[in-house]
Amino acid sequence: MKTQIRILLIISVLVLKSCSTGFSTSELRNNFSKEEIADLQRITEYFNNQICEDENSDLRSCFHKVFPDLLEDDGQSVLDNVDFEKQKELYHSISKSTFEGIWEFRKAKYYSTGLELKTITSRYNGKYQKYLVELGKNNTEIKKYTEDLIDSGDFEPINSFQLRIYKNPSKFNLDNPNIQLVIAVHYLTYNDQQKRTDKWISEK
Repeated sequence: MKTQIRILLIISVLVLKSCSTGFSTSELRNNFSKEEIADLQRITEYFNNQICEDENSDLRSCFHKVFPDLLEDDGQSVLDNVDFEKQKELYHSISKSTFEGIWEFRKAKYYSTGLELKTITSRYNGKYQKYLVELGKNNTEIKKYTEDLIDSGDFEPINSFQLRIYKNPSKFNLDNPNIQLVIAVHYLTYNDQQKRTDKWISEK
């Protein structure tokens, strides 16, 4: 009986270890804490689960299934499947340091209506941008993507991002946790920008 319990404990430890380390890469470890990497994995898994009809499917099979439509509809076929209310719950489930390492809020003013709304964008010189810079050292497409992001202060248009993937599939290995994260953050950012309607409140 004791032997069986020990075997079960060993199996449990191995399963937990594989789950915690399976998402880790040198680039992630160099830029984020263990807790933040766990948050980034949660972000990636949330996105994957939103676009995959079968929760047991991997990103490669799901993304390839919808990708032809993405080029025609500016990513709407993905964004339509991402629940923004659940996305906001996701934000609350990760640490403040993880969120602020990736994103920040700014004011978006619509001159035609006079509305000033809250919008999410890339945090300048944040951990995520530094992570992308390191990632780009071994991936020319990610390097260009990161340079455009830093120069413009925001993520490139979603159709440009999709075209980048379409033209350079070898640079976007969907089995790579780094690529999975880049895709998840890009689409979730645009989902937030498209669906958020909060009024901007100045902080004084």
